Amino acid sequence: MRKLVAALAGLVAGAFLAGAAGAQALPDLGGKTVVVVTENAYFPLQFVDQKTGQPVGWEYDAMAELAKRLNFKVEYQNTSWDAMIQAVSDKQYDIGMTGITIKDDRKEKVDFSDPYMKSEIFMLVRGDEKRFTDAKSFAADEKLLVGAQAGTSPFYVAVYNVLDGNEANPRIKLMETFAATVEALKVGDVDLVLTDSAAGKFIADGSGGALKMIGEPLQAEEFGFIFPKGSELVAPINAGIAALKSDGTFDKLTQKWFVDYRP
Repeated sequence: MRKLVAALAGLVAGAFLAGAAGAQALPDLGGKTVVVVTENAYFPLQFVDQKTGQPVGWEYDAMAELAKRLNFKVEYQNTSWDAMIQAVSDKQYDIGMTGITIKDDRKEKVDFSDPYMKSEIFMLVRGDEKRFTDAKSFAADEKLLVGAQAGTSPFYVAVYNVLDGNEANPRIKLMETFAATVEALKVGDVDLVLTDSAAGKFIADGSGGALKMIGEPLQAEEFGFIFPKGSELVAPINAGIAALKSDGTFDKLTQKWFVDYRP
């Protein structure tokens, strides 16, 4: 992130559509109820606010805006990350949201919306870390461990971009949530966590110097909402995403959650 404003603006995925496209009337879903599933474990996209005990975040605000403009009601449910894609594929839920990277193999099970955010994978380490500065120097020291949540982009980047391509490498310590990997890093149980730039900056800025991001981005990724295959919600949600990009709403949400929010 070179300069704060420029970097945060870059989180919103894709080029803005022409103003005329953004001004077109949006689909009206007639007040129908849409069941949205999330994990509430990937701040600041969606998490439980410690002060209020309520689930909040960038994605909650984005979904609320989509619901308002497309005229639908949201019913939220929760499930774990490792169950989410299959559950949406099985039509247990209408939409899944939890910072889900758009990938071809996942498209075999679910449909994706257009990307609503773009980010890059960085190395998150303790603030006093001096033993390594990049993926190569980390991989060279066999005593160093990385914490990851199975099946996520950070897990696969750790396997294929940092280590040796062995998904069972014992240097990868698997944990149930992203938050658990960060806690393990803080207390010294692991030496590295991989994170997208958005969450990583939020975590590092709020750590009081205990954590920092280092090195160059290891991978770029785009996030999208997921739907059961063939869902009729994809086109309306895509129209809503285009409108929220075009009128600057996503930029305002990024400012709110990645700059102004304080836990």
